[in-house]
This record gives sequence, structure tokens and C-alpha cells, in this order.
Amino acid sequence: MQTAKQDALNTIQQLPDNADTEEMIYQLYVLENIRRGQQDAAEGKTQTAEEVLKDIQTW
Repeated sequence: MQTAKQDALNTIQQLPDNADTEEMIYQLYVLENIRRGQQDAAEGKTQTAEEVLKDIQTW
């Protein structure tokens, strides 16, 4: 398993050379949210689609 720093560096290296700072920050934001989602799933902190739909209906 790679560290967060290694994942960030790999993500940035995969961007085209003309990528601007905003694109880099966005890609790192996406990467972090994926990592958080994977961690939540591993810890059982998820909801079923039905639970989410039920919550939405109360809005």
C-alpha cells in the first residue's frame, strides 16, 4: 500500500505537462475523497441506496 504522498505524486505525474495548479488541486481533492470513501467502507460506515433515498425524501 502506498502512502498518501506517493499517491499524490503519482496522480500529479499522470497529468499532462500543461496542467495548471487548479487541475492538480482538483485531482488531489478527488483522490482524497476516494481514499476517505474506501476507509469508510472498510470500517462499515456506509449506507444502502435505499437509506439514502429515504433520507432524501425527508428534505
